[in-house]
Amino acid sequence: MQTELSEQLGIEHAVFGFTPFPAVAAAISRAGGLGVLGAVRYTDPDDLGRDLDWIDRHTGGRPYGLDVVMPARKVEGVTEADVEAMIPEGHRRFVADTLAAHGVPELPADEAAGWRITGWMEQVARTQLDVAFEHPIRLLANALGPPPADVVARAHGHGVPVAALAGSARHAVRHKEAGIDIVVAQGYEAGGHTGEIATMVLTPEVVDAVAPLPVLAAGGIGSGRQAAAALALGAQGVWLGSLWLTTTEADLHSPALTRKLLAAGSGDTVRSRALTGKPARQLRTAWTDAWDDPAGPGALPMPLQGLLVADAVSRIQRHEVEPLLGTPVGQIVGRMNSERSVRAVLDDLTRGFEQAVDHLDRIAGRSAR
Repeated sequence: MQTELSEQLGIEHAVFGFTPFPAVAAAISRAGGLGVLGAVRYTDPDDLGRDLDWIDRHTGGRPYGLDVVMPARKVEGVTEADVEAMIPEGHRRFVADTLAAHGVPELPADEAAGWRITGWMEQVARTQLDVAFEHPIRLLANALGPPPADVVARAHGHGVPVAALAGSARHAVRHKEAGIDIVVAQGYEAGGHTGEIATMVLTPEVVDAVAPLPVLAAGGIGSGRQAAAALALGAQGVWLGSLWLTTTEADLHSPALTRKLLAAGSGDTVRSRALTGKPARQLRTAWTDAWDDPAGPGALPMPLQGLLVADAVSRIQRHEVEPLLGTPVGQIVGRMNSERSVRAVLDDLTRGFEQAVDHLDRIAGRSAR
């Protein structure tokens, strides 16, 4: 499954795997793809450095990348306390009442409060980059479009190409103008933050809009047939995130959540602002229903919503309160019905890709006669 882009990056398969788990990222790279570690949960640069050190030791010299969440415009001097002060008291009460209605216990007294979505903040994201450029990363991706111009220049100074996600051709053109090297066309079906346009429509629109920049297709891709379709639409690779959540290397820390993912169908997700304040596809739960209910207070804009619900989400996950328990995941969850190793998933993907291409070759041969 080779393309010009995969050859440039020195990977065997044009499969780019986004994941928050270092073990999954390393396994993707070892299996011939390019593992991309999500950095947004790392508020302590030492923790990120430790995990990148681990990846360095477990990739066998294969390339890997890092994904950050950074605004295109520089925002300086804003602290987490400043953001916290903007959260209305009524929203805090709504969180408390929803947790109480489902009997969600507090965290143990000796257990730290959970991950807070602060990786979007200028000072946090920049400390992540300071650490990243001390390691042999081969790709820097940004989930909020192009990072600030000085960050793009810094990456290029290290010989690292920069990728940015786009949900429309208009966004993709802005990415190109900002000096981005690779555009990830993320369709409506994708897990996490996503726009309104489906992958089948979005991918060729973006390919045409930013040519000759390479484009990766994302959203609703979990089989070799779907990967072949993405390349037929002009993409030079596929960007996969949800598919790795049920691999044996993933560290969800929640058997109940794994069971929910394995049992879910493609119709069991919803685009909701419940997690971060921006529309993000995730498992539909009583938690998303509460936030999407018109009778409720409605989600706050990003990053207020993420800070508001961070501790609540930690409590839900820690105590595995199944009605509320969810995670960002795409519609491809309907195909994620067994736990397999990363290598098994990637082998199945590439084998299915070869079969799809052979099938199309046979059709083309008959048409030529």
